[in-house]
Amino acid sequence: MNGLPPLSSRAMGRISATRLASTLGQWHRGGPRSGGHDLADALATRIRDGRLPPGTRLPSERELAVALGVSRTMIGAALERLRDAGLVVSRQGSGSWTAAPPGVRPPDAGLPGGAGPIDLTRASPGAADGLLPAFEAARRALREALRDETYDDLGIAPLRERIAARYTARGLPTAPSEIMITNGAHHGFALALRLLAGPGDRVLVEEPGYPHAFDAVTAARGHLVPVPVDPFAASGWDVEGIAATLRQTAPRLAYLMTDFHNPTGRTMGAGDRERLGAALAATRTHAVVDETAVDLGLGGEEPDGGGPASGPPPLAAFAPRWTITVGSPAKTHWGGLRIGWIRASEELIGRLGEVRASLDLGSPLFEQLWLSGLLSDPGPVLGPRRRELRGRRDTLVASVRAELPDWSFRPPDGGVNLWCRLPEPVGSRLAGAARQHGVLLTPGARFGVRDGLERWLRLPFTQPPERLREAVRRIAAARAGLVAP
Repeated sequence: MNGLPPLSSRAMGRISATRLASTLGQWHRGGPRSGGHDLADALATRIRDGRLPPGTRLPSERELAVALGVSRTMIGAALERLRDAGLVVSRQGSGSWTAAPPGVRPPDAGLPGGAGPIDLTRASPGAADGLLPAFEAARRALREALRDETYDDLGIAPLRERIAARYTARGLPTAPSEIMITNGAHHGFALALRLLAGPGDRVLVEEPGYPHAFDAVTAARGHLVPVPVDPFAASGWDVEGIAATLRQTAPRLAYLMTDFHNPTGRTMGAGDRERLGAALAATRTHAVVDETAVDLGLGGEEPDGGGPASGPPPLAAFAPRWTITVGSPAKTHWGGLRIGWIRASEELIGRLGEVRASLDLGSPLFEQLWLSGLLSDPGPVLGPRRRELRGRRDTLVASVRAELPDWSFRPPDGGVNLWCRLPEPVGSRLAGAARQHGVLLTPGARFGVRDGLERWLRLPFTQPPERLREAVRRIAAARAGLVAP
């Protein structure tokens, strides 16, 4: 045997140097002499928790050195550490591959009884009930739409009107001309990032926060400026601290989740929104506010029908000139419905449209017709979805309390995640161990700007109740193996 992964594992594919650099984020924690050690630690964390699966071919030392802006000597030192740890294997002239951590079985290797892995890395529920009637209605509407020889690059009028009406009902008067249809909320953020920030610019983000937003900023060669979100504090956000960071660092853009924040589940109060809006205006900082989960309030006061969210007004109500709001039906309806929207001033919508023209020329018509039908009568989908997620949240909360009583968390009032504090800093190790027990996890470190948050773990409650109970049972068994003498 030559020590390389078997061909079936190597079929996992290659990761490009640019993508790997984006995945690593801000990995360098110490001084200039600790670079090789820090890089090896960052790569080891991602191998152990499954972000770099066994058999992933790594870029060449030269390519990775260019992407990270470091010397080949540093890359070589980091890879040597990983080879010594059994996490990377290399062959002269062929390259290097990631390897399964010693003693860890890949999740597709089979489990006792033939059970498959439970994937808790994706925080998106399956398709909601009630999608098919709107699908059939969209098919009928498509016949009429095909007679039109043109299309609106902002999106079809009925859909923009319905989205605008929901913002108006929440306390943010909105015209259809202030709405642009996109290919998802993340697409909206990418457009704003391309318009407002360039290489070397600072972008303020929450920590913990949405890792794909971090990746987008890093890929654009921006610099992340983290501000904390406290899952246990009374307000969650230190708005005075954020205002001070805005003044001191002068970021070109901010990315925020003020409603059922991912991963903590916190919602910013109206008073804090007003103060934050004033800070954005005073510092002339544009903010992208991701409202993907805003309609998933699970508290007792939340309506079970399809009405707009009953929480505080959108942040844009307090800083309309400086706020770009993005949303999508990915969590309320279905992640496979790759459609979303931007709500901003007409001036910003025009500028975003100019940027978009260099990337794509609009969103698919059929999906727009489908979502327009769903929003014309949202009750049959949103009501059952809220009840379903409320039950799953309660199942997960009860299971964690029973199986892992020393874990701490604040049950969320909405969204799809439970953010758990562990009694020991083993998040990435636990994610690796859980793979042996057939559960795929995203450790807390993935939600940090740097490799911290090892005492945290995100558990989405998007799976059916029986799978959530089984997942927690398996996680408890994996955790017991970690702490056993």
